[in-house]
Amino acid sequence: MSTSVPPTVPMAVKIDLEMKARIQRLGDARHRSMHWLMKEAIRQFVEREEQQEALRQEGIQAWEAYQDTGLHVTQEEADTWMARLEAGEDVEPPHCHV
Repeated sequence: MSTSVPPTVPMAVKIDLEMKARIQRLGDARHRSMHWLMKEAIRQFVEREEQQEALRQEGIQAWEAYQDTGLHVTQEEADTWMARLEAGEDVEPPHCHV
């Protein structure tokens, strides 16, 4: 069974000469091509930014849910729960209340 490689498209990116030299030096040190390093940097950046955006969207949804329902836990309740988790206890999160 062969694995399929997603199609790729060429893109041009303009970088200054200093950055090009830095990428080249790093590639030489890592025995990787500049192309590989740039693809990897873009992949890592996009994954990190997607994760941050997902967290931001979750925060927005949580805030909207709180505004709609008023359900919440206090900081003390959350801190107590987190302390118990850190101590190795398998505890359920505190229940939300108004």
